[in-house]
Amino acid sequence: MKKHIVCYGDSNTHGACKDPSDSADHGSRFNENERWTCLLQKKLGDDFLVIEEGLSGRNCAFEDPIHEGMSGVAHITPILMSHEPVDLLIIMLGTNDTKAHFGATPVNIAGAMERLIRKAQSTLCWGDHAPNILVICPPHILDGLYDDEAGLKMGPGCPEKSRELAKYYRKVAEATGCAFLDSEGIGEFNQIDCMHLTAKGHRCLADALAEMVPGLLG
Repeated sequence: MKKHIVCYGDSNTHGACKDPSDSADHGSRFNENERWTCLLQKKLGDDFLVIEEGLSGRNCAFEDPIHEGMSGVAHITPILMSHEPVDLLIIMLGTNDTKAHFGATPVNIAGAMERLIRKAQSTLCWGDHAPNILVICPPHILDGLYDDEAGLKMGPGCPEKSRELAKYYRKVAEATGCAFLDSEGIGEFNQIDCMHLTAKGHRCLADALAEMVPGLLG
């Protein structure tokens, strides 16, 4: 059987494209030759199965009063069970957790990530090996967020909070025995809404993961 790698994230795992001119199809989602998940699949080869589980708006553990079904911790168990045995879970969440209506500090967001990790670790999806999780801290939200309507939807303080996440996520990863990657400087965000990966950002993230992932799978 192939090694199953589940990629659990938000719109940046789904492949949302906010600059149609940056995508070959000029659409609202990067295609299968552009998304980091698909590029990672191509780079790793046929012995691996990279599974996309990206949902726009998903956060680590908060129930969203505006949009239903966005709590990562609420849905992680059935998703993992549907793909078992899971050899590696990659979690890239945190951008949506900075939304003002959650009222969460960076420490709170890291606590939500820890809750999600521990829920995933306790799920009976890992076959005959121990839970194996890679936590990716998303790139920083850019200050230009408020030049777009997305900034109004996110609320104030998001860029500032996102800049603080990596140091707390790193501590959570260490405490829970997870691998960690800070994608700041690897995956670039666009200059339109300032919180979604560019095509280049997808490529660079896939390149970094293609180097890292084989070592996590033994």
